[in-house]
Amino acid sequence: MRIFILGVGATGSLLAKLLIRQGHQVLCGDRDLVRARAFLGEHSTLVIQRVNARNPRSIVKAAKGCHLLVNACPAVFNKTILHAALQLRSHYIDTASHLTQSPFRPEQHRFDRLFREKNRLALIHAGAAPGFTNLLAMQAAAGLDTIERVQVRLFEETASDNPVSQWSADDSFDEAVSRPRIYRNGRFELGERFGERELFRFPAPIGQVGVLLAAQDEVVTIPHVLRVREMDAKIGGIDIERLRRWYRQGKLNRSRGLVASRFPATPPPRVMSKLVRRGILRNERFAAAVLVYGHKRTGHFMIRWDALFPSLFELRQRGLACSPVAWSAAHLTALFVKHMPRELAGVYVPEALPIATRRNILRAARSSGIRLTRKVTRLKPS
Repeated sequence: MRIFILGVGATGSLLAKLLIRQGHQVLCGDRDLVRARAFLGEHSTLVIQRVNARNPRSIVKAAKGCHLLVNACPAVFNKTILHAALQLRSHYIDTASHLTQSPFRPEQHRFDRLFREKNRLALIHAGAAPGFTNLLAMQAAAGLDTIERVQVRLFEETASDNPVSQWSADDSFDEAVSRPRIYRNGRFELGERFGERELFRFPAPIGQVGVLLAAQDEVVTIPHVLRVREMDAKIGGIDIERLRRWYRQGKLNRSRGLVASRFPATPPPRVMSKLVRRGILRNERFAAAVLVYGHKRTGHFMIRWDALFPSLFELRQRGLACSPVAWSAAHLTALFVKHMPRELAGVYVPEALPIATRRNILRAARSSGIRLTRKVTRLKPS
């Protein structure tokens, strides 16, 4: 396919390299060509065009003739880029929603009829979390007759004295100042910011940590596909604890805006290598767990999937200078592209993809360096 990637940051630059390995023809666009080139590397021959993501005409002009438009920009640009994809008559992929006008329904769904009319597919939330976590939830649910509760638990930690962004500073800020969505007793609600602390045990070497409610997109899509009574998502690690402290000090709110010292721009590979050599950045980790509770004929069960992604230290051993979050998002998005069912039309979330597609992506994820484990626990009757 001829693929145009809009947004050449930590994730978009790595995704471009992965898609080239798959044999696709890849072109890129970004508003800052110098920064985009820093992420791609000075030896990269990829063509980068200057594109204004706020202007559909600018996108259409740069991406003319593409079969797939990949939105690797902050989610605030989703609607503009979706309009551009429709004008291009191309397929579309993104990794997150903005959820401003409707907090419990992704804004991308408003384009479903238009994509159906164009006979094109718009696959949204096609990353690691959301994205891969949605597939794990569906895989677990397939082993049960009825579903009671779904829990998503993430671990994001940057071992650094000062904040170092693992992914988009804009999206990170947007998530930090948003109230978390929860699904309780069959209804969507807004939860308490950084609330409902619990202790959760991730696989070694992480272990037990405190996790807090977070604004994750899985919660606003999975209940529309699965018949479930409760769902929430929580995050643990140094990063979320730092955000909680700023929030309690009154330093974290939308009216104050994004403060660069708290949400710095994601460092390109060369800068990240310098931070590591100087001991400023010691390590980064990312892990995801999805727990699904329900019944099948023989009793009450909990099916748990764990995904442990390579740490910063492990990635550096492979010769890569990128964060675990960027690595996981790029690799999972590349797998969604590889197994994208282009015969479908309309707006789809990962959990609504055909069973064969979901299985192919999960199978490919195992061989890409993601450590996946599945555990089934029989629960005592309540």
